[in-house]
Amino acid sequence: MTDVVNTVADLRQAVVRARGSGMLIRLVPTMGALHEGHASLIRAARQDGGFVVVSVFVNPTQFGPKEDLSRYPRPFERDREVCSREGGDLIFAPPVEEVYPEGSATFVEVKGLQDVLEGASRPGHFRGVCTVVLKLFLMAGPDVAYFGQKDAQQAIVIRKMVRDLNVPVEVRVCPTVREPDGLALSSRNVYLSGVERERALCLVRALREGRDRVLAGERDGKAVRAAMEAIVAGTPGAVLDYAAVVSADSLQELTRLEGKVLLALAVRIGSTRLIDNMLLTVTERTATEIPV
Repeated sequence: MTDVVNTVADLRQAVVRARGSGMLIRLVPTMGALHEGHASLIRAARQDGGFVVVSVFVNPTQFGPKEDLSRYPRPFERDREVCSREGGDLIFAPPVEEVYPEGSATFVEVKGLQDVLEGASRPGHFRGVCTVVLKLFLMAGPDVAYFGQKDAQQAIVIRKMVRDLNVPVEVRVCPTVREPDGLALSSRNVYLSGVERERALCLVRALREGRDRVLAGERDGKAVRAAMEAIVAGTPGAVLDYAAVVSADSLQELTRLEGKVLLALAVRIGSTRLIDNMLLTVTERTATEIPV
């Protein structure tokens, strides 16, 4: 079984030993409840070679007051089995007080990018994400960190943070892992009932509808967004949080589609909030889906 450490001191000691053996440090930050999406990140890190650290930490600062921190799944022994199976060398599973010592008052923000889409729906979310990710980078000192494309805005925000603060970490974004029917894997999928699981497919159907319209020549961002919204609106029990057609670089809304375009959705299915996205490269005459 993969070894587990709970303190920054023990983590750094393990990293020093690995570096002393000439290994690069690969970090896969997670909040646990590992599924095949997380497993794919660990495999990618393992395939790249070096010393693979998987952090398992349910970060309280990225949850809003009405969000699901208390019921977020924490199947640690199962997570450990996944890490062992996929080749993780070390699990860093700190208690909250190890990450946020008493009196902690320092936080990291990425203005602009953090304030739209997920940030507008979940104020303070990316403040918590950026703070914990930078802390993990400082604790583990990785050469490369691995994130999933399903959390597209998170990846964009973290890359911006790394650039702005000159953090010596390469951010590698790996493709979204989906069920055979297209549903993006998420730790929150376990909350869905059988009926809700079927209704949740409206996210991927809406994204595919938006994609297909762009591939067919539609360049009006509002028309594409409206087509996505209509799919969700026609699904019983699905409540749209947002549908967005934005620049994949700036996250600004696009009225005329061109360049790298992000189609993004957040939808509530019962009490469960799900997100998904697709990436396209668009010119006046052509459009191509970017596999993610």
